[in-house]
Amino acid sequence: MMRYLMPCRGLGKPLSWLVLAIGFVLMLSGCGWLADKPISIASVIWVGYEPMRLARNEGWLDVRRVHLVEMASATDSLQALVEGKVDGAALTLDEMLKARAKGIPLSAVMIFDVSAGADMLVVRPGIKQLSDLKGRRIGFEQGAVGSLMLTNVLWAAGLTKDDVELVPLTINNHRDAWERNQVDAIVTYEPVASQLLAQGANKLFDSRQVPNTIIDVLAIRSDALDHSHAAAIRHLISAHLQALDYLRRNPHDAAYRMATHLGLPVDDVLPTFKGLLLPDATNNRRLLTGSPPQLLDIARKVSVFMVKEKLLPRDDTFIELIRADFLPADYLLN
Repeated sequence: MMRYLMPCRGLGKPLSWLVLAIGFVLMLSGCGWLADKPISIASVIWVGYEPMRLARNEGWLDVRRVHLVEMASATDSLQALVEGKVDGAALTLDEMLKARAKGIPLSAVMIFDVSAGADMLVVRPGIKQLSDLKGRRIGFEQGAVGSLMLTNVLWAAGLTKDDVELVPLTINNHRDAWERNQVDAIVTYEPVASQLLAQGANKLFDSRQVPNTIIDVLAIRSDALDHSHAAAIRHLISAHLQALDYLRRNPHDAAYRMATHLGLPVDDVLPTFKGLLLPDATNNRRLLTGSPPQLLDIARKVSVFMVKEKLLPRDDTFIELIRADFLPADYLLN
């Protein structure tokens, strides 16, 4: 091997070594597949994403390799993807389908959670049943899971959008709008939902009534699904799964560590997770692989529903919708 390090003819020994070293560095920098490039991920405050932040706060997630960018709303996360400011985002499946319909190439590489009660419609005490929503002001987030939930709420109530007054609100404005009495009902999610329930709101509908519909995924832009970003993506997934395992093994300590960021009393943190199914590595692989993968079947059903309700302009192609190859094959939780 030393024959490759012999001085170049006509050059002094120190200079030849310097030239070779510079050339080697340039060669490595030109090979993108050898580089370990960082990734940036946008997300809102949501209990299903909180293990990812727990991993960052506890040092299990290397912030030099993964930048977590907190957004005020899912709408802002989608805009950051459109503008190329982030490489990926934590999104609901329907949000991901909407982004793909707008030409943003995204693939789901991991499932954060499946909502089973954590997304809900909360109402003022005077509203006793869904039919009482007629003529009422309903707050919801446009272009996000709020639209999907609202459509299901109205369908269950036997109402149309013309029967109610719609009040578009991003998630960061839900609590303020409620406290200012600007809405009679609001489609929201944890941790805001628990905050409103503590203020006297009543839950009238939740995601248990639309099972396997609201699923949060880690969606990555196709131009970041390459060798140069692969290590960072795998690192993020492994760190999230490590934090998820910690939450399972040490729930009360994990709740203490997550309470401040969620804006909840420590005792209220764990109950917010009761409305979620949190797939570990084994269940992520079960949902993202197979012929066809379960997530693909769910996405097809959600896409058909969204097209029918004019929430999507057309069915998704489902090409590269799922990339399970970033899941850690040897990370099986006990």
